[in-house]
Amino acid sequence: MSNEKKGTEAEGPFLSRVSRRSFLSQLGAAGVAATARPLVGAVQTAPAAVATDTGEEKIEGAIGVDLRINGKAVSLQIDPRTSLLDCLREHASLTGTKKGCDHGQCGACTVHVNGRRINSCLTLAAMHEGDEITTIEGLGEPGNLHPMQASFVEHDGYQCGYCTSGQIMSAVALLKEPCGPKDADVKELMSGNICRCGAYPNIVAAVQAVRMRG
Repeated sequence: MSNEKKGTEAEGPFLSRVSRRSFLSQLGAAGVAATARPLVGAVQTAPAAVATDTGEEKIEGAIGVDLRINGKAVSLQIDPRTSLLDCLREHASLTGTKKGCDHGQCGACTVHVNGRRINSCLTLAAMHEGDEITTIEGLGEPGNLHPMQASFVEHDGYQCGYCTSGQIMSAVALLKEPCGPKDADVKELMSGNICRCGAYPNIVAAVQAVRMRG
């Protein structure tokens, strides 16, 4: 009995010093260490990008694509999984086309392929060799704006501006599409382009102004 009592007395101070918080902290630290070790090993063994003589990084498994963007031939080395949106922004340095939802739901990435509007985030760049691709940079420029760009400025068809390039690209494509004369018809055909600032009335006014002039 005396030995058991001594053991209990010895354990008492130790248990009082171990709180629930410190125990969980030690347990969590052990778990992080256990999971981090294989991750560190994976990072160390992952293939790194190889720098070329030009200072550019060579992408492992890259393929060559020859695109025609805004009337110019462009040859690029890209990952075969690269979307047209990422190709335009990251490889062709045409950042006017915006990445919004990246799921084809907001329209910020709208470009023209062979004269038709598409969501560039939903298609692979490698699928468009030989196609004529037009971005907002190829539509007009300061001092020589496309009529739709000028109309958006005139009617204040933008606020933060993030969606504006996609809105304008869709609006230009709409001019060649079957569309009724009413504002409601324009709204329907522009419904794939979201403006989170809510500039819809001004956008419709800008589109209708160009349609009436045309």
